[in-house]
Amino acid sequence: MPPSGRPEMAGMGERVRRRGRRATAPAGPPRPVVHPAPTPAPDGSLEGGVPPDDAARHTGPVTDTLEPATFVPDGYADASGDAQSESGRPALDLLVWDAPNIDMTLANVIGARPTAASRPRFDAIAAWFVDGAGDPTADGAPEVEACVFANVPPQHATSLQRWVEALRSFGYAVFARPKTQPDDDIDQSMLDHISVRTHSHVLRRLVVFSGDGRNFAEPLEDLARQGTEVVVVAFSEVAGYAISSELIHFIDIEDVPGAFAAPLDRVRLDALPPDGAWLRPTKSLRDAAGAFSARRA
Repeated sequence: MPPSGRPEMAGMGERVRRRGRRATAPAGPPRPVVHPAPTPAPDGSLEGGVPPDDAARHTGPVTDTLEPATFVPDGYADASGDAQSESGRPALDLLVWDAPNIDMTLANVIGARPTAASRPRFDAIAAWFVDGAGDPTADGAPEVEACVFANVPPQHATSLQRWVEALRSFGYAVFARPKTQPDDDIDQSMLDHISVRTHSHVLRRLVVFSGDGRNFAEPLEDLARQGTEVVVVAFSEVAGYAISSELIHFIDIEDVPGAFAAPLDRVRLDALPPDGAWLRPTKSLRDAAGAFSARRA
């Protein structure tokens, strides 16, 4: 634990501590903005009012530099921009969802492009997550926040709009970023937001929906060492980093109650029946042999 008493995340401490860092993560769902009421001017007109279209916005800004007023004395900012004492930080259960990774790995494990019937049910996952936070009326009950991170290719912006609105209606904040290059990813945005929350709140439980061990294994284990309950939810076929970790609790996404409308057509070697099971080939024997012969020729 550093001298300030605030937890640090491996590989991210310097980035979080730097004053005026690039804020590449959302600071949570946008909050209602309270504007002063317009006052009558001598000529009878109204001054100080805000046009109706600007009175409330659905998006939170992603700025290059945090506003000076949002800094507390040690250079950190909390979610609302108000300084809080170390002991006054509220507890938080946080869920972050790596949409590109989960969608890609779902396609891999079922061997087909996901459809509406085979994709996870976000309402059921929200209910499971909130239930895990315990009684909201109990003393010390944590706040809950769920965030979905997504890349949006320009050509799919229209088709993804309904999906984003559905997520918001289920209580999820959505961080959407244009995908302009093939290797664009949102992992760093997820890590940045986790860092924001470790300093604005006491992070009691962190649930990460992602099978990407390359970027998440080290910082998640570091958080676990500092006392946060870290849970990785993904497909067991691709989440070896979490399954083998002694610090991270792993849950297969299909084991979340109600996460899928019907069982997925997948092979789970960690959930075989006692008498075994036949695993069908995914390609015909002749096609596989023909492909090998063609490569050799």
